[in-house]
This record gives sequence, C-alpha cells and structure tokens, in this order.
Amino acid sequence: MRISTACGGTGGHTFPGLATGRVLAARDHDVEVLSAGRAIEGATLKGWDGAVFPSGAPKSPLRHPLRLAASVARLCAHFSRRRPDAVLAMGSYASLPPVLAARLLRIPVVLHEANAVPGQSIAFLSRFAKIVAIAFPECAEHFRKGTETAMTGLPVRLDLLDQPPLDLGEAADGETRTVFVTGGSQGAYRMNKAVAEALAALAARPDGPRFRVIHQTGTHEDAEEWTRRRYAEAGIKARVTGFVKEMGGAYKAADLVVARSGAATCAEISLFGKPAVFIPLPNAPGDHQYLNAKHFAAAGVAKVLRQEDCSPTALADAIAAALADAAMRKAAEAASDGLLARGAAERLADLVEGERR
Repeated sequence: MRISTACGGTGGHTFPGLATGRVLAARDHDVEVLSAGRAIEGATLKGWDGAVFPSGAPKSPLRHPLRLAASVARLCAHFSRRRPDAVLAMGSYASLPPVLAARLLRIPVVLHEANAVPGQSIAFLSRFAKIVAIAFPECAEHFRKGTETAMTGLPVRLDLLDQPPLDLGEAADGETRTVFVTGGSQGAYRMNKAVAEALAALAARPDGPRFRVIHQTGTHEDAEEWTRRRYAEAGIKARVTGFVKEMGGAYKAADLVVARSGAATCAEISLFGKPAVFIPLPNAPGDHQYLNAKHFAAAGVAKVLRQEDCSPTALADAIAAALADAAMRKAAEAASDGLLARGAAERLADLVEGERR
C-alpha cells in the first residue's frame, strides 16, 4: 500500500504518527509523512527515515482561508501523482488540508483522536473518515451519530523502553521513593512552583515519606534555576533539568509521576505502568486533560487535582497518599498492558491496512 500520514504540528501528534508509520513501513508499505512545514517539526522528524512532504498547512486555518485553500490544492496535486491507498490523520490543524484533499479525490481516510474528548479538527473531519481510532473509550460518545470508531489506544515511542533507568546514585535506604515531575517538554510554570512547594512542605513533615526528585521544568524563564534552588533550600535530593532527554530512563527510575495529563504523557505513564498524580492543564479545549486524568483515576491508578486546588498542603497530601498506596502501584503495573499504549501502533496500522482499495 501507499500510505500518507498527516501527523505534523506538535510532538503530541507527530510521535504517535511516526510510531504507526514505522509499523506500516516494517510491513513493507510505502509510507510518507505529511508535515506542516514548521521549524519545530525538525527535531521530532529527525528519526524518520522515510519520505516527508510539507503540506503548508496554516496553523489557524479559519483565519487564513487562502492559505488553507492553497494547501489543499498543493496536496490534491501531490495525491494525484502519488495516489495513496489511504490517508492516516493524527489530528491538529495539520490534518485539515490532507483530509480535505483526500475527500476530494475519494481516498479513504482513517483518523486518530488521542484524547478523551475529540479536538475541533477531528470532530469536524470525522464526517469524511471511514473510521476514527480512539485512545479513550468515552471519546466515542462525543462524535456525531453514525460515526464508526475503534479502540486502538495511543501509539508511543517504544524506544523509550530500551533506555536504562536514570542513575541517581544509591538511595539512602530501600524506603526512599523517586518522584518524577514533568509538565511536558515546554514545562508548566505554575505547576513547577506548586509541586516544588508541595514537596518542600512534604519533606518538612517529621512523619512524611522519604523521597528524591527528578524534575523536568521546561525552558520557561528561570524555572530550572528557581526549582533547583527551592529543592536545595528544602534539603531535597533532586535532579532538575529543563529537558529530560532520557524520558524512558526517568519513567523507569520513578515510583510516582506528577504530571499534566495530555494524551502523550498519559500514554507514556501507562506504558511504564506507573501510578500518577495528575494536575490537568486549566482551560484545555473541551477540558480534555481533566477527562483524560479521570479515566486513569477511575481505573485506580492515579489521583487528580485541579490546579486551583493545588495548595502546598493539598498537593503534599495527595503525593504522600499516592506514595503510600501499594494497591495503586500494583494496579498501575497490572494496567500497563491495556490502558493506553502497548500494541496501539499495531492496532492502528491494522485499521489503515483495512482501507486497501
């Protein structure tokens, strides 16, 4: 088959698309990636060995209708030459021109929605798709009547599993836990401060748990310096960095993850079978991060706090409870095969293969 995969725009859409593309390529299909042509995509596409076609998709299509039309025309010409057997679209604005062009040329379309509630692009494009792959079962109820959906989970970078645990030095004793804090590669300014203050408060409790920290702050202004200083003041052993290159190693070293609840982060946490304390991003479209987190909480593998409820005391209580919850740890380990990530790329690739004309 010839397959075109629209997964440009952000890492949260690109990495799952590339993971599926690699599975399809390993099955001897001819796979190309349709990028949006943004500079930020350079790093995410670095490991892709196949063809890349820049679609020129505008970031705000409704504000730039002429650029949208030009992108659709460009893709129509490209598809007429290449004639893919199917187009796989992973969401975001980068999916809009490829799916519209595929519709005009009557090329089958498979969509993938990563969150518990569909984004605007996928919700609109679902009327043109043969099937919509979803990562959360509750997502199906948000589509228009008659939309066919299939549970696949969310493909993730399986190379993360090959990374050894981060070497943090020997723990003081067998009871010292490791907390991995991440707001994503772009960081989360308010979350950084809330978690650092909560962990400082927890460290000051005479009967509190013994722990150490890995903290990915992102690159927001002085976030790394401030966070490192706060942990030092509190006497907490911490590895603080703006960006963790060995994310798989950080997850393997962690006993608990404190994070936002974007779909990619949820999938990675699921892949490694780690319990979590989620602080959903406020004002996320459709409140999708909160709904993502609720799915994990309902499975007994996570605790959820709204950002406005994250006082140092409340967040410290939640982290302490999670560290002490052996049942939650066991549930997270047991759920790692089924919650979101394992086998997702293969299941999504199966759907795409099913569109052979």
